Formats: sequence, structure tokens, C-alpha cells
Amino acid sequence: MHAWLCDNPTGVDAVAWKELPTPRPGPGEVLIAIKAASLNFPDLLIVQNKYQMKPPLPFVPGSEFAGVIEAVGDGVKNLKPGQAVAAFSGTGGFATHACVNAAVVMPLPPGFAFDDAAAFVLTYGTTHHALVDRAALKAGETVLVLGAAGGVGTAAIQIAKAVGARVIAAASSDEKCALCREIGADETINYTSANLRDALKALTGGKGPDVVYDPVGGDLAEPVFRSIAWRGRYLVVGFAQGGIPSLPLNLALLKGASIVGVFWGEFARREPQANAHALGELAQWYAQGKVKPVIDQRLPMSALPQAFARMGTRQVRGKLVLVNG
Repeated sequence: MHAWLCDNPTGVDAVAWKELPTPRPGPGEVLIAIKAASLNFPDLLIVQNKYQMKPPLPFVPGSEFAGVIEAVGDGVKNLKPGQAVAAFSGTGGFATHACVNAAVVMPLPPGFAFDDAAAFVLTYGTTHHALVDRAALKAGETVLVLGAAGGVGTAAIQIAKAVGARVIAAASSDEKCALCREIGADETINYTSANLRDALKALTGGKGPDVVYDPVGGDLAEPVFRSIAWRGRYLVVGFAQGGIPSLPLNLALLKGASIVGVFWGEFARREPQANAHALGELAQWYAQGKVKPVIDQRLPMSALPQAFARMGTRQVRGKLVLVNG
């Protein structure tokens, strides 16, 4: 097998394409021949030693991928060789093969494309957990999605619409706003050219959004939280802008609002049955055409450095996918 190996997480230049022995699955594991893997923001952070998870060195980055099971270890009953699957394992995806715990593997129903599946589990799992579970989003409510043209942002638009909510998508360019409208957003705001608070006031009749989905953080958080509706829920999903905001807690009091943390990986670990149910519902929505990953580019696995470079420009719309073969 071959893999992008990181010996020392000093940045994207610290990964090298190397030949390694193909592993054998241990008890409770499966060996997957990887067909496609997607790039997520944590994959960039982890090779820069900036992510909360610090894997033992050396490691293969790549948290999310899809492929075909080649072998199963002892004790694995629900998966078999030849089965198409997706997996979210935190590491191991930027390679031709990976051994992963069977518990992080999602069997793919017929017709689920590998490139879509590689861009699905983390992004849609996170967003379903955020909007459906943590925010208890209801039909007819208004959701503001920040960073709406990115991987989780595009998933949030689709999932909110599947629930029956009204979606206001906020992004950093007119081109990104146009993409958001194409995939179902009811309204858009270009927050580099418009005053975000004024636009929200106009679009919600002064009420504000019921739910805010925020994977961006930074200096957008406070003005948005000041605009949230009574009993609003502010979903803390991530900090793609880099800065972790400090919100004045008196605003939560005055608005009767909730600041809600979203940590899908820990949810999946602590509540595996609830997570499996959510992924099953998402797979049904995919089959019904309600959700489909937006793929920015498909690149060969050998092009990981170029994919990292594109992600660093913040120009990615949807997800970058790397494919083998």
C-alpha cells in the first residue's frame, strides 16, 4: 500500500507519499481499499499540530473516506469482504488502504457513489447532530448558516431544508451566495459587502434567526448573537476563521437564548445508537435526493499538497475529494 505519512506535524510540507506494508485487520477491525477520501478543515489543523486530537507519530492524515472492505478481523459480524462502506476514523484516509475499527464504518446502500460517500459521514453527521438533535430545529423556523458555501455549510442548508426550515445563508462572496441559492437557500447575505446585523433584521422582520449554525467563529459571532431571536439557539460548530470568540453572557440572558456546543465525534462515541439512527436517516435523504455533497474538485490522491493549498485559500465551495485509481 501507499500513504501520505506525517512524521512530524509542522505543516503541510511534513507529509510524504510512502510505500508501507499493507496491514491486516485486528480483532474488531476491517481493512478497506480506499476509493475516495475527502479533505476537512481538521485534516489541515492536524498536520499543523493545531487540532485537539494529537495522534501518535507517525500517522496518516485523512479522517473521512469510502471504499470496499478487503478483509475483516475476528469478531466482526455485520460487515464482510466486498462490501461498499464509508468510514470516519480521524486518521488513515489519505492512502490506498486503511485498517479501522468496525464501529466507525457505515455500510453504503446501493447507488451511493464513493466520492459522495467520502464527503458525507463527518459533514452530514455533524450537521444532523447540530440541527436536528442539539437545536431541535422545527419546520417553519429560520436558520442562519455562517460559512454557508463550505462543506458543513452546504450540508446545513440541505438538512435545514429537509426539516422544513427557512434558510438564510451567509458567505463571503457573491459567487458563494449564488451556490447557496442553487442548493436551496431561501435568502443569502454576502457579509463582506453587507452589514450582517442590518441584513438579518431586514430578512427576519426584526425577529432574528431562531437557530444560528456557526462553523466560522471569529469576529462574526458577537454581531450574529446580538441578532438572534427570543429562545434562539446558537450552535458552536467550529472556528474556521481561527479566532475563538468571547460572547457577553448577558446577551444569552436578555434573549432567553442558548449557546449550544456541537461535538459530533464525541456524540458518536458516547451515543453510537443515536448516531447510527441519524446516519440511517441521512442515507435515506440521500437516496431521496434531499441531500447530496457539494464537491468542489475531484483530484488524484497524489495531489494532496495541492488540495491542502486550495483549502488554505478559503476558496473551497463544498468539499475537496481525493480519489485512488
